Amino acid sequence: MTLAAGGQPLWRNANRTGGIVLGTGQLIFSIKTAQNALPVQSVRVTVTREENGEIVFDRELVTDADGNTQPISLTAPDMALSLDESYRGAAYETYDVVIEADRYLPFTIKNLQIFDQRTALQEVQMIPDDTGSHAAPAQYYNIPPNQQALPCPCYSTAPPESRILVQPIIPTNITVHLGRPTNASAENVTVSFRDYIKNVASSEIYPTWPENALRANIYCQISLALNRVYTEWYPSRGYNFQITNSTQYDQYFVKNRNIFENISRIVDEIFNVFIRKTGREEPFYAEYCDGRQVTNCPGLKQWGTVTLANQGLTPLQILRRYYGNEVYLYESDRIQDIQQSYPGTPLRLGSSGYDVTVIQNQLNRIRRNYPSIPVINPVDGQFGSSTEAAVRAFQKAFNMTQDGIVGKGTWYKISYIYVAVKKLAELGSEGEDIDVPDSPPSSVLREGDTGDGVKVVQYVLKSVAQFYDEIPDLAVDGIFGPGTTTSVKAFQQYFGLPTDGIVGQETWNKLIQVYKEVSPEVPDVNCPCKTYPGTPLRLGSRGTNVSDVQFYLNAIGTVNILIPRLTVDGIFGTGTQEAVMVFQRLFGLTQDGIVGPATWASICEQFCGLPVKPPCPAYPGGTYRQGSTGNAVRNIQSMLNIISLGYPQIPRVTVDGIFGPATTQSVRLFQQNFGLTVDGIVGQATWNSMCRVYNTI
Repeated sequence: MTLAAGGQPLWRNANRTGGIVLGTGQLIFSIKTAQNALPVQSVRVTVTREENGEIVFDRELVTDADGNTQPISLTAPDMALSLDESYRGAAYETYDVVIEADRYLPFTIKNLQIFDQRTALQEVQMIPDDTGSHAAPAQYYNIPPNQQALPCPCYSTAPPESRILVQPIIPTNITVHLGRPTNASAENVTVSFRDYIKNVASSEIYPTWPENALRANIYCQISLALNRVYTEWYPSRGYNFQITNSTQYDQYFVKNRNIFENISRIVDEIFNVFIRKTGREEPFYAEYCDGRQVTNCPGLKQWGTVTLANQGLTPLQILRRYYGNEVYLYESDRIQDIQQSYPGTPLRLGSSGYDVTVIQNQLNRIRRNYPSIPVINPVDGQFGSSTEAAVRAFQKAFNMTQDGIVGKGTWYKISYIYVAVKKLAELGSEGEDIDVPDSPPSSVLREGDTGDGVKVVQYVLKSVAQFYDEIPDLAVDGIFGPGTTTSVKAFQQYFGLPTDGIVGQETWNKLIQVYKEVSPEVPDVNCPCKTYPGTPLRLGSRGTNVSDVQFYLNAIGTVNILIPRLTVDGIFGTGTQEAVMVFQRLFGLTQDGIVGPATWASICEQFCGLPVKPPCPAYPGGTYRQGSTGNAVRNIQSMLNIISLGYPQIPRVTVDGIFGPATTQSVRLFQQNFGLTVDGIVGQATWNSMCRVYNTI
């Protein structure tokens, strides 16, 4: 950063003499824990700015139920400076932040960057406070200057190598080495690939640049990183990371820095689009430099993209100016660990089909951790007002554009969070079958050991790893292999224990202490669903276990109305097989019509997550018949669906507030079964009778 006398950025010094106009940027904080699976409420966030040793700005914020703060406006230099290639100072203002919450380690960030007319997003993963005797690692981060404000930026000119993976992929996560490749003491950080690109873009270029310039630069950053992954550039040399943050080798990445809303939006849209050359499969190694202080690189010039964008060129046209007409943009759906791929077109009010059902089910699962998201009922594959409201609430919780539309960015964010909350919930369920005692194992555990004691250690480590990024995740298989040794050593190092990879008394005691501190955060699934009977249920099976599955599926069907209604008779016939296959398709399981351990567990999880039955609504007055609409009709339909659980002869209906032929038929069958006048009209007598039956279910 270019500084004036007294250590202040040039723009601020000039402003005091009337030389530079002030602008305003905005800042939002998003505070989560456990891989974003849980928001942290009531976090105290203090934002300050200091000039000449005096505090000139001091503001305290508090996070809401989604872990977010309200946006605040902050002074920044006028946007014009960040668009002026000749300006050599930092075209942004910096602020300091202290983040504090009960039961979590405090977090300090120095020099958070604010640009005029841009919204900065600061995401923080809180770490549960270790109450032990050793000193907790300091959560202190000093954000270095944006690459454009450095006096001499360096850029890699290393060519790609021929060693390649079988096919290009978009990694869910990427591991970044925070230093030169040969610096073995530098930290490795694993982040989602999207977050990596957002960080690089926010660190290397100015968010005030024209959008087409931003996109062209981001395509280069994506392609260069994917080329590193595709060519196994670092792993093939024995390193345990995919890329570094050294600009002599790779791209500029700053741990825990703030990003910018417009850059985040663009990356959410194009993170799986990269540059290719005609006739080549691999992501293009897109070299680039700033084009101002470094101009001799063979590829894109970052400041040059601003000029070209202002001339009206598209991102692809800009790229072809630098790399030739043989380059094109390729979109890949090979994304690891994401269960569903984007359907190709945005889902919005009026959309319908299986993809809508996927989103509805995932949002309903996410809302159990984020209760500000309203329940979607029914899950019917119809993108109605309740689905739109849930999408908007999700977007608000994760600081996305709140348009109620599931575009690519929202689709993949929902998928990512769904996987995170499912992983945490499944870990909690797994613990029900693993007894975690307070006393240590009867003998020291080390690599080569097997058995239940090893399984307990692995489960505890796996639970703790969800909250501490430095501790690698691992499989719970009862075999103490190299992966378990690595996790034990990482735990010992983080908590100040002798790093020997052996679980003795001291390591066990610390494991249990930390586990008890974080385990209450794992959502507790208390539910009357029975445990898996031990043998698969399939066509021809009979008995109470089949009856249980039929009942569970009928209950789930009150929300997921695409699941066919079953007679609870304990006979696994073709109807039950069809309902199981529909369930398996809806929840991403193998569609074989067999209820094995995975399908049983998924059925139980959905059954346990059903919305709590509300009290029967009071009679609103009037009569309701075919053609009626409104909330009273919606209440009638909801009551009929709950009643149908106990009385399968009464068919389920879509809860849409429209009294159509299907609702009329369901009302008539209810009246017939309970000795009422069979006219398909709901007056006070039918309403009260429905309430009485509803309350017994």
